Amino acid sequence: MFQLLKLSGYSDKAIECYVNKVNVGEIKTPDVVYTYTGSCGDMIKLYLKIESGIIKDAKFQATGCAGPLVSGSALTQIIKNKTLEQAKKVNEKNILDFLGEIPDSKHHCVSLAIKTLEETINLFEKKNLSK
Repeated sequence: MFQLLKLSGYSDKAIECYVNKVNVGEIKTPDVVYTYTGSCGDMIKLYLKIESGIIKDAKFQATGCAGPLVSGSALTQIIKNKTLEQAKKVNEKNILDFLGEIPDSKHHCVSLAIKTLEETINLFEKKNLSK
């Protein structure tokens, strides 16, 4: 698997995220969970634990190819211990810089991760406005 991903254009860091399933799973009592499906059919389900406006834990589940798995892994690593306002500023370049390199054909998976984050934070904020 490692060699195949390497030949496909994934960096060692991206492969490590994929092989070690970094932050893959679910949070038993999340403050918010949201599932977003991209136009390609790939899906990311994001779980956040938020305390005093800070993302204390982030996990995800994904379906599809390696792209959404490495993108979700990078995203969750980047946003942990950030405020919601800081997390809102995370963009595709941040994920690509974190991963090092992924195939150009998988850049839409990075967009999927960002869109999932945006929608998850929006849902959390809507839920908490109504309290």
